[in-house]
Amino acid sequence: MKQEDFPILKNNIIYFDNAATTLKPSCVIDTMLQYYLKYTSNIHRGVCDMAKLVDLLYENVRFKVKNFIHCNSAKEVIFTSGTTFSIHLLVFGFMKYYLKKGDEVILSRGEHASNVIPWLVLAKEIGIVIKYVPLNDNYEVTYDYFLSCITSRTKVVSLAHVSNVIGDLRPISNIGKYCRSHHILFHVDGAQSVPHVPIDFVQDNIDFLSFSGHKMCGPTGVGCFVIREDLLSFLHPVVYGGGMNASFSSDGSFLLEDAPLRYEAGTPPIVEVLGLGMAISYLEDIGLDVIFHYEEKLKKYLIEKLLLLPHITIINQSFHSGIVSFVVDHISSYDVSKCLSDFHICVRAGSHCSKLLKEDNIHSTVRVSMYFYNTYQEIDELIRVLTLLPDIFKIVES
Repeated sequence: MKQEDFPILKNNIIYFDNAATTLKPSCVIDTMLQYYLKYTSNIHRGVCDMAKLVDLLYENVRFKVKNFIHCNSAKEVIFTSGTTFSIHLLVFGFMKYYLKKGDEVILSRGEHASNVIPWLVLAKEIGIVIKYVPLNDNYEVTYDYFLSCITSRTKVVSLAHVSNVIGDLRPISNIGKYCRSHHILFHVDGAQSVPHVPIDFVQDNIDFLSFSGHKMCGPTGVGCFVIREDLLSFLHPVVYGGGMNASFSSDGSFLLEDAPLRYEAGTPPIVEVLGLGMAISYLEDIGLDVIFHYEEKLKKYLIEKLLLLPHITIINQSFHSGIVSFVVDHISSYDVSKCLSDFHICVRAGSHCSKLLKEDNIHSTVRVSMYFYNTYQEIDELIRVLTLLPDIFKIVES
């Protein structure tokens, strides 16, 4: 589906590393190129025609994001460098001032480093308590296991919507409803879900949402932090400088711009924001429901094929995302990845920045992560090479 829109696929590759980053369609590349060729300008500073045009284009993307994830106001959308910075803004711009010693924050052992390490730092700074939702036999976060972690001291829940290793789709709607009714703040790491699954910031009772542009056919270096508007007044900037202040003087006084500009200090990633806007339009033209159901079919097909290979163990067989992680008997994941690369097949190997999974006996895995431009024929080629692996490594060892 849509392979003709991606120039890089002309280079004879099969790309199964979409959880790390996605490929970029021509329309996104062209949009970014037009900024450099026709109307390069900084934003919120100039009065020339080019500057005013870029102001308009940039702010229009904020409204695109609002409509894409269905939040209430464009003011709730803050442009960042990506999910990692967004979570830092959450932890060190909000939670550092909101939480107190002994307050509990709920994570899971299936979280990416970006949604673990900042909380660990905050725990050392102010003494919060971090608790981890246990994973079931399929390494999934379930609603019942989530409830088992809640106490009267629980103040925040921060979970990925889709795990970047297991690929499980967490029940965020039910979790969000529970959190809202019990006055618990709910943050969703949407890095692996916003590009694939329809999400509704309001209906899912989300208070904070983080995601990255480069995982949704957009450029690197741009993402969004979405925060409920009534919480904005409690959010502190973590970077200060030009563009986010209204005035300052030598007597020590300063006045900040209104949200969201007060959180976007310095020259923002202008061209990347424009590219993100085009990526959103591109995904909307296809339809996230279409993308989600197509990925489910691809994953089901891949798992059916993998189950026929006795030397492969699949970590989780859930069909609710395009992520499949597995191990190959007696061959390291890195060696598997290198061998597949020799056949022009791109996958990821390792812990995938989710190192807490070692505590659930998941160490290094091969991860195949699919998107709408992948095909059944590409899966067949992957299976063909995986079938050959034991014999290939026998030859190598001999």
